[in-house]
Amino acid sequence: MQKVIEDIDILANDNAQHEACETVKVSVDENTGKERKLYIESYGCQMNFSDSEIVSSIMKKEGFDTTSNFNEADVIFLNTCSIREKAEQTVRARLSQFNTVKKNRPEMMIGVLGCMAERLKSQLLEEEKVVDLVVGPDAYRDLPGLVKQVDEGQKAVNTFLSREETYADISPVRLNSNGVTAFISIMRGCDNMCSFCVVPFTRGRERSRDPYSIIKEAQELFNNGYREVTLLGQNVDSYKWSPEVNNKARLEKSEVSEIINFANLLEMVALVNPDLRVRFSTSHPKDITDEVLHTMKKYENICNYIHLPAQSGNTRVLDIMNRTYTREWYIDRVDAIRRIIGEDCGISSDMITGFCTETEEEHQDTLTLMDYVKYDFSYMFFYSERPGTLAAKKFEDDIPLEVKKRRLSEIIDRQQKYSLERNQRDVGKVHKVLIEGFSKRSNDDLQGRNSANKVVIFPKKHYQKGQYVNVLVDRCTPATLFGNIVD
Repeated sequence: MQKVIEDIDILANDNAQHEACETVKVSVDENTGKERKLYIESYGCQMNFSDSEIVSSIMKKEGFDTTSNFNEADVIFLNTCSIREKAEQTVRARLSQFNTVKKNRPEMMIGVLGCMAERLKSQLLEEEKVVDLVVGPDAYRDLPGLVKQVDEGQKAVNTFLSREETYADISPVRLNSNGVTAFISIMRGCDNMCSFCVVPFTRGRERSRDPYSIIKEAQELFNNGYREVTLLGQNVDSYKWSPEVNNKARLEKSEVSEIINFANLLEMVALVNPDLRVRFSTSHPKDITDEVLHTMKKYENICNYIHLPAQSGNTRVLDIMNRTYTREWYIDRVDAIRRIIGEDCGISSDMITGFCTETEEEHQDTLTLMDYVKYDFSYMFFYSERPGTLAAKKFEDDIPLEVKKRRLSEIIDRQQKYSLERNQRDVGKVHKVLIEGFSKRSNDDLQGRNSANKVVIFPKKHYQKGQYVNVLVDRCTPATLFGNIVD
């Protein structure tokens, strides 16, 4: 366990791989006869992976196929994350590796996209000179022109943050797709100013995508054989759109003809087809409403799973994190989930331990919150100061590393206990599972997820991915359920 903490400072169990903490995805091989090859390596959250699909669509129209081998690429894009220091270190190591290849192929183009591009544009482009192109998350439409600039011997940069851009009209090229599940970006940016987070500075203000373009994308995915969509946003609960304006801050100050909120959108997507499962991520405790919960209860195809990041169980720490809710408010939202949807609704969380000035008693409050909620799984980190954040400007990172690691270990141990306890509740029950493909360990077994977002593994027999099956679970680990299909 200690080795895990030292290496990656996180516990991400198997069924958490569908959420926000995946490390890297690489573009797939596509050979349609286009003149040039594009290699994309994506880091961080699902929003980044969704953005890479948008980039691939834009570049495909400009004469690029994708490749999974950077040695074959004419253009290499790293779609980056600035949430944690380790992600930036990984990207820097990759840039060094790519520049070694470029010494023998000087015509090869290297570009940095996304949040790290926004934060470190001058350093990467002018000081270190390790890239040819730097593009922020709101400037992907400019990529063809920027690539042309580099082709002509210039460096290229666009990190302008838009108040309107949602890429609503671009049909993403699905990368690394299993053909069954897909992500739909419903909004961009974030208006929350959590003191530990760089996202508002790297992704800009919050704006919501036209709901009718979302419904169109969901319908097209279903028609193409997909059976599950996950609606993505930094804070999906604050989705708010009107025909006149999509920027939330402006919308709330304007007179508009109608407003579609997240509960409305969730219902619209659920009505695309009863065989299309609907998930969403991420929810913010200050914004998730009873209206959303009642909508989830109303439609069987809206999955009973909510990712509800707590970050801390102590109200004072939540206040200096600028989370804008208290421990009591968070518990009220958990109680509402259990009351309206039921005890079987999966709940997961993010936890940060060792935040600035956190005392031992306040750390214990996080553990007792975990005791109260009994999360199905969590993403757990010790605090890592990020340059440019409010916390870096206002507070001293004063908790010793060994204390952070010890507290993180205690949180991980507590979560392992409740992950097993929650999974044991599922043993002896029949679960509706959407088959996503083969088990990671054997082609004799298939795997899928139940409504609560838990991975279920069972013998293959004659079943295929994309089918719904009923599985009687007969055993479990803290991360996975196992069973057999029943008629």
